[in-house]
Amino acid sequence: MKNCNQCGKCCIKYSDGGLSASADEIKAWEIFRPDIHQYVRDGKIWAHPETGEQLSYCPFLKKVPSENKFSYQEKYTCGIYLDRPEDCRLYPSNIAEMVRDECEMIEAVDLKNTKRAQIKLDTLMSDSRPANRPCKLNCVTAH
Repeated sequence: MKNCNQCGKCCIKYSDGGLSASADEIKAWEIFRPDIHQYVRDGKIWAHPETGEQLSYCPFLKKVPSENKFSYQEKYTCGIYLDRPEDCRLYPSNIAEMVRDECEMIEAVDLKNTKRAQIKLDTLMSDSRPANRPCKLNCVTAH
Protein backbone atom coordinates (compact mmCIF):
# COMPACT_ATOMS: atom_id res chain seq x y z
CA MET A 1 0.00 0.00 0.00
CA LYS A 2 1.41 3.34 -1.04
CA ASN A 3 0.76 6.66 0.60
CA CYS A 4 -1.76 8.89 -1.13
CA ASN A 5 -0.22 10.49 -4.21
CA GLN A 6 -2.88 13.22 -4.42
CA CYS A 7 -4.27 11.96 -7.74
CA GLY A 8 -7.65 13.49 -6.89
CA LYS A 9 -9.69 10.56 -8.23
CA CYS A 10 -11.74 10.23 -5.04
CA CYS A 11 -12.49 13.95 -4.86
CA ILE A 12 -13.42 14.13 -8.52
CA LYS A 13 -15.58 10.99 -8.40
CA TYR A 14 -17.59 11.82 -5.29
CA SER A 15 -17.76 15.60 -5.17
CA ASP A 16 -20.67 15.97 -7.59
CA GLY A 17 -23.36 15.06 -5.07
CA GLY A 18 -21.82 11.82 -3.84
CA LEU A 19 -20.72 13.34 -0.53
CA SER A 20 -22.66 14.43 2.48
CA ALA A 21 -21.96 16.45 5.58
CA SER A 22 -23.53 16.02 8.99
CA ALA A 23 -25.83 18.63 10.47
CA ASP A 24 -23.10 19.36 13.03
CA GLU A 25 -20.51 19.96 10.29
CA ILE A 26 -22.88 22.24 8.41
CA LYS A 27 -23.69 24.20 11.58
CA ALA A 28 -19.97 24.59 12.38
CA TRP A 29 -19.32 25.86 8.85
CA GLU A 30 -22.20 28.31 9.19
CA ILE A 31 -20.68 29.74 12.36
CA PHE A 32 -16.94 29.43 11.79
CA ARG A 33 -16.44 28.93 8.04
CA PRO A 34 -19.01 30.89 6.02
CA ASP A 35 -16.69 30.49 3.02
CA ILE A 36 -17.54 26.77 3.10
CA HIS A 37 -21.14 27.17 4.23
CA GLN A 38 -22.00 29.26 1.17
CA TYR A 39 -21.79 26.00 -0.84
CA VAL A 40 -24.52 24.29 1.25
CA ARG A 41 -28.14 24.19 0.08
CA ASP A 42 -30.94 22.33 1.84
CA GLY A 43 -28.46 20.25 3.81
CA LYS A 44 -26.56 19.18 0.69
CA ILE A 45 -23.00 20.20 -0.04
CA TRP A 46 -21.25 21.68 -3.04
CA ALA A 47 -24.07 23.70 -4.50
CA HIS A 48 -23.40 26.90 -6.45
CA PRO A 49 -23.68 29.82 -3.96
CA GLU A 50 -25.87 31.92 -6.27
CA THR A 51 -27.94 29.42 -8.25
CA GLY A 52 -28.09 26.54 -5.77
CA GLU A 53 -27.32 24.08 -8.57
CA GLN A 54 -25.19 21.06 -7.72
CA LEU A 55 -21.58 21.64 -8.74
CA SER A 56 -19.84 18.96 -10.79
CA TYR A 57 -16.81 18.98 -8.48
CA CYS A 58 -15.80 20.20 -5.05
CA PRO A 59 -15.10 23.94 -5.11
CA PHE A 60 -12.17 23.41 -2.74
CA LEU A 61 -10.32 20.88 -4.90
CA LYS A 62 -7.29 22.62 -6.34
CA LYS A 63 -4.82 21.37 -8.92
CA VAL A 64 -1.23 21.67 -7.73
CA PRO A 65 1.36 22.86 -10.26
CA SER A 66 3.79 20.06 -11.08
CA GLU A 67 7.27 20.42 -9.61
CA ASN A 68 8.60 17.93 -12.15
CA LYS A 69 8.41 19.17 -15.74
CA PHE A 70 8.71 15.56 -16.97
CA SER A 71 5.76 14.28 -14.93
CA TYR A 72 2.29 14.21 -16.40
CA GLN A 73 0.75 13.06 -13.12
CA GLU A 74 -1.77 15.66 -12.00
CA LYS A 75 -1.82 16.37 -8.28
CA TYR A 76 -4.55 17.95 -6.23
CA THR A 77 -4.90 19.49 -2.82
CA CYS A 78 -7.87 20.24 -0.58
CA GLY A 79 -8.47 23.88 0.24
CA ILE A 80 -10.45 22.94 3.37
CA TYR A 81 -8.45 19.91 4.48
CA LEU A 82 -8.78 20.54 8.22
CA ASP A 83 -12.50 21.32 7.89
CA ARG A 84 -13.42 18.79 5.19
CA PRO A 85 -16.56 16.68 5.64
CA GLU A 86 -16.37 13.40 7.50
CA ASP A 87 -17.04 11.51 4.24
CA CYS A 88 -13.74 12.90 2.98
CA ARG A 89 -11.86 12.23 6.21
CA LEU A 90 -12.89 8.56 6.25
CA TYR A 91 -12.13 7.79 2.60
CA PRO A 92 -10.87 5.26 1.61
CA SER A 93 -12.44 2.90 4.11
CA ASN A 94 -11.81 -0.53 2.60
CA ILE A 95 -9.91 -2.38 -0.10
CA ALA A 96 -12.97 -3.18 -2.22
CA GLU A 97 -13.81 0.53 -2.34
CA MET A 98 -10.26 1.33 -3.41
CA VAL A 99 -10.36 -1.25 -6.21
CA ARG A 100 -13.76 0.00 -7.41
CA ASP A 101 -12.54 3.59 -7.45
CA GLU A 102 -9.15 2.77 -9.03
CA CYS A 103 -7.35 4.29 -6.05
CA GLU A 104 -3.66 4.70 -6.79
CA MET A 105 -2.65 3.84 -3.21
CA ILE A 106 -3.37 0.16 -3.76
CA GLU A 107 -0.70 -2.11 -5.18
CA ALA A 108 -0.88 -5.54 -6.83
CA VAL A 109 0.56 -7.18 -3.70
CA ASP A 110 -2.36 -5.77 -1.68
CA LEU A 111 -4.81 -7.72 -3.80
CA LYS A 112 -3.06 -11.00 -2.93
CA ASN A 113 -3.70 -10.53 0.79
CA THR A 114 -6.60 -8.15 1.29
CA LYS A 115 -6.73 -8.67 5.07
CA ARG A 116 -3.13 -7.51 5.42
CA ALA A 117 -3.82 -4.65 3.00
CA GLN A 118 -6.85 -3.60 5.06
CA ILE A 119 -4.69 -3.49 8.19
CA LYS A 120 -2.18 -1.29 6.34
CA LEU A 121 -4.99 0.97 5.18
CA ASP A 122 -6.47 1.23 8.67
CA THR A 123 -3.04 2.14 10.01
CA LEU A 124 -2.50 4.77 7.30
CA MET A 125 -5.94 6.25 7.99
CA SER A 126 -5.75 6.08 11.80
CA ASP A 127 -5.27 9.81 12.24
CA SER A 128 -8.32 10.56 10.05
CA ARG A 129 -10.68 8.14 11.76
CA PRO A 130 -11.98 8.78 15.27
CA ALA A 131 -10.54 6.27 17.74
CA ASN A 132 -13.91 5.48 19.27
CA ARG A 133 -15.67 5.03 15.94
CA PRO A 134 -14.97 2.19 13.56
CA CYS A 135 -14.88 2.93 9.88
CA LYS A 136 -18.16 2.59 8.01
CA LEU A 137 -17.61 -0.34 5.68
CA ASN A 138 -16.50 -3.54 7.45
CA CYS A 139 -12.91 -2.52 8.13
CA VAL A 140 -10.46 -4.83 9.80
CA THR A 141 -8.88 -3.05 12.73
CA ALA A 142 -5.28 -3.52 13.75
CA HIS A 143 -5.15 -3.74 17.55
